[in-house]
Amino acid sequence: MSRICIPDQEYQERIRKAAALAGKFGVDVLLVNSTESDYANVRYFSGYWPLFERAGVAITPSGNAAIIVGPESTKFASDVSRISKIYTALYYRESANPSYPETKTSTYRDIFQGLGVSGEKIRIGVCSLLDTTAVMMSGLQECYPQAEIVDCFDIMTSLRSIKSVNELNCMREGFRITSLAMDEVRKNLRPGVTELQMVGIAQRVIYENGAEYEGLPMYVFSEKSTSHAISRPSYREILKGDIVQLNLSAKVDGYSPSIGYPVCIGKLTPEKRRIVEFGLEAHRWTEARLKAGVRSGDIASDFYRMYCDRGYKDNFVYGPCHGTGMIEVEAPWMESTSEYLLQPGMTFQIDTFVSGSTFGIRWEKGVVVTETGFDSLCEPIGEIYELDF
Repeated sequence: MSRICIPDQEYQERIRKAAALAGKFGVDVLLVNSTESDYANVRYFSGYWPLFERAGVAITPSGNAAIIVGPESTKFASDVSRISKIYTALYYRESANPSYPETKTSTYRDIFQGLGVSGEKIRIGVCSLLDTTAVMMSGLQECYPQAEIVDCFDIMTSLRSIKSVNELNCMREGFRITSLAMDEVRKNLRPGVTELQMVGIAQRVIYENGAEYEGLPMYVFSEKSTSHAISRPSYREILKGDIVQLNLSAKVDGYSPSIGYPVCIGKLTPEKRRIVEFGLEAHRWTEARLKAGVRSGDIASDFYRMYCDRGYKDNFVYGPCHGTGMIEVEAPWMESTSEYLLQPGMTFQIDTFVSGSTFGIRWEKGVVVTETGFDSLCEPIGEIYELDF
């Protein structure tokens, strides 16, 4: 059976595009780094997802590329990486900080010279500063004390913002599987179960239907914990009358879309209904404004103004959309300060969070921008669920 995935030639094309941008930015080498939790930049070029250790990819303007891993991952990377040149470096070791005295490792100078980079006063473009540890940065400075280290975050944003047909296929498959998990968890929700029991059901469904992993830590939050914009499920017992927030996700070849909506265990109180209905209205408000050519900051500013005008200023937490793809939340965000224009092929989670007095709700789904609007990447959401017990 054929599997929905990114083909090898697309990885090669990504490296070629990054190399061209490296030349345009005037850097001698690009370096992206990743962790197990935020693996996207390294996996984008190599298909490799690090475990315990960190990983990096170096790319030159001429198109030479290498993957960099810690001492325990060399064989693992050689089995799965689409980049054949592999270096082992202590900068990428695990947090237990072993020294590996018997292992031969490489320095950044060894790696960059192996890719054809010469000289001392080179320009090193780091595309993921937030994922670059102090150990990695000090290693760069020690190997190249005269180098200029520049932030090239925009390169990765430009590469990853517009999705290919293969990327969209992976996302749609992730949404398909996630929809199955949403249905199954909703069917099993009842007073007396715990949040984590429902997470177990979601995990079973996504793996049974072809996911490689959870796309995010599964959100099954009840009542008070629904007020957390970011949180983790717990052993809390779900009670009658609780709002339960579901946000589930299935990862397919690295792509991690999410679906979210609230469910009430019983009838909604007037306050809960008001918040749930306003959130859905705000979600649909955002949908109506998505199309190519629109300035993202205008949508975000008008979104916040709409909250204020409707009397929900104190219920606002963040803007209307964020990018999505390999990581469920990725650049670019849609904020009032955003200057970029929406382009066909950009993918976003319409992520509508409303904070209530003692609870919160979120309506969330994924879309791809088109010339005239957007295409939804998942089944429609919007039904208000009140489970009868």
